[in-house]
Amino acid sequence: MDTIYIHGQCAIIMFDVTARLTYKNVPTWHRDLCRVCENIPIVLCGNKVDVKNRQVKAKQVTFHRKKNLQYYEISAKSNCSFEKPFLYLARKLAGDPNLHFVESPALAPPEVHIDLAAHQQHEAELAAAASQPLPDNDDDAFE
Repeated sequence: MDTIYIHGQCAIIMFDVTARLTYKNVPTWHRDLCRVCENIPIVLCGNKVDVKNRQVKAKQVTFHRKKNLQYYEISAKSNCSFEKPFLYLARKLAGDPNLHFVESPALAPPEVHIDLAAHQQHEAELAAAASQPLPDNDDDAFE
């Protein structure tokens, strides 16, 4: 499978916040990617933040802090923050922190709408989690 990474210049590692197993796989995906593509910009994304019964809470997402990766919570279904990982990577690849997209992509209407209050709460939880000390274990395991 390493051949799919050859000549990669950047990467997005995405997990599903409604499925713990996908987050548990993140370290393996990151290790395999870094073994083949050294020193490329990588973004970690937690997808499906529109779903009510979230299984991976913001405070449990610590891998990006351990590996110094940019992290975004997104919803592909509602188009919520979907552009953030792409803009981050474009800025890194161009070496221009002021780069911006001049046109919006043509998107299908969102299939769901995210409750703005819930989204703001998730953002606040993520900010609060970022200020907490990292756990001592290396594997981001869940209890």
